[in-house]
Amino acid sequence: MLQYLAEQTIHGHAHELTEQHIGNVLFHKPSDYSPLEDSSVRVHARQLRLKLHEYFDEEGRNEPLILSIPKGSYTPIFKPATKAASSIAEAGPAVSSAVPWRSEAILAWTLCGVLIIVCAVLVYRSARHGTPALTENATNPPWPFSQVFDSRHQTLIVVADGNYGMFRILTSQPGSLEQYLRRDFLQSSSKLETGGADSRLNEYMTNSTLTSFADVADVATLLEMAGPSQKRASVRYPRDLAMRDLDHENYALIGSPGSNPWVSLFQNKLNFRESEAIVGNSVKAFINTNPLPGEKDRYEGLRWTGAMGEDYATIALLPNVTHDGSVLIMQGLQQEGTEAAGRFLADPENRRQLKARLGITNLRENSFENIWFEALIRSRTVAGAPNSTTLVAVRRIE
Repeated sequence: MLQYLAEQTIHGHAHELTEQHIGNVLFHKPSDYSPLEDSSVRVHARQLRLKLHEYFDEEGRNEPLILSIPKGSYTPIFKPATKAASSIAEAGPAVSSAVPWRSEAILAWTLCGVLIIVCAVLVYRSARHGTPALTENATNPPWPFSQVFDSRHQTLIVVADGNYGMFRILTSQPGSLEQYLRRDFLQSSSKLETGGADSRLNEYMTNSTLTSFADVADVATLLEMAGPSQKRASVRYPRDLAMRDLDHENYALIGSPGSNPWVSLFQNKLNFRESEAIVGNSVKAFINTNPLPGEKDRYEGLRWTGAMGEDYATIALLPNVTHDGSVLIMQGLQQEGTEAAGRFLADPENRRQLKARLGITNLRENSFENIWFEALIRSRTVAGAPNSTTLVAVRRIE
C-alpha cells in the first residue's frame, strides 16, 4: 500500500488516491463497492500511519526524509528531517544569488531533488534488508502456512470477539452471523435486566473490543511462521469486517462460530462441526458427521475454560469465498483447544504427521500447491493451558 501511494504521488496521480480507487486497485474490491459498508481501506491506512510514525520515531529517526500520510487523506507527504531542512536553508541564499533561476526551473529541480532523496532512501533500505523477492523466495513459509501467506495476496487474521462469546453465555442465545452483523444485537437483548450491574455489563460488552489469550498466542504463531510474508498480514476484530472484506485475499479465522461468527460461513464444508445443546449450560462437542472406522461420532471437550482435562480443536484449510485464495480456520471447543491448534501447526513433526495422514508425503516443505483439508486435534490441558497435542482424525476436502 505504501509503495503504491508513494508511486502514484511521485508520478502526479495523487488526485486519484480516493478510498474507492484504492479499494478497487489494491484490495480487488468490485467497482460498485461501498466504502461506507467496507472499512478495509481505512483500517489499512490507519495501520500504515501508525507504522510510519513508529518507524520515524525509532529505527528511522536519522533518515534524511520523513514520509507521512495525514489523517483524512491517502496522499503521502515527503518532507526533509529537521537537520536536513536547516542545511538546505543555509545553502539556499548562496544558490539563489549565484544563479538567477526562473520559478519553473526551481520547481522542476526541487521535484527532481525530492525524487532522488526518495529513491536513495528506498535503495538504502533495500540494501540493508535484502532484495524482497530474493529474501521471500529463500524463506517461504512451510506448508500449510505457504497457502495462507504468499506474495499474491494480503492475509487478514481475524481474532475472536470475547464479548460476543460472553454475551451468548449470559443470555443463552445461540447467535448467528446475521444477528452479529446487526449493530444493535448486543443492545437489543431482553435477557439482561435494564439498569444496575447487568446494564453496565451490557454497555461494556457492546462498546469494548476484547479477545482471548489463546487468540493472541495463535496470532503470534501465525506471524512467526509467515516469516517475511508477515508484512502483508494484518489483524482485524470481527466486528470491523463486512461481507465484502472476505473476497479475493487469504484469511486466518481464529475461534469457533460462538466467538467468531465468520467461521459459520464455512461450517457446511466441514466434517467436524461444533455443537452445543444449551448455550453456556452444556458441554460443547464436535459432531463427526461422517465417522470412519475407529472414530467416534462425538468428541466432547472441557466444560469451562481453565478446567483440567481434554479439549478438542479443528484445523481447516479451505478455498476462500471467491475461490482465489485460502482460508485457515483454527477453532477449539474452549480457549485451550484454540491455542493448541496453533501450537500443533507450529511444530515441524506435527506438520509431518499431518502430511503423512493426508497422503501427501511427497509435498515439499515450501510448496505452493493448494491442498484443502480438515484435522481434528486433541489437547491435554492443565491450568488453562495445553501441554500436549495429538492428531485424532483428518479429511481431505475436494
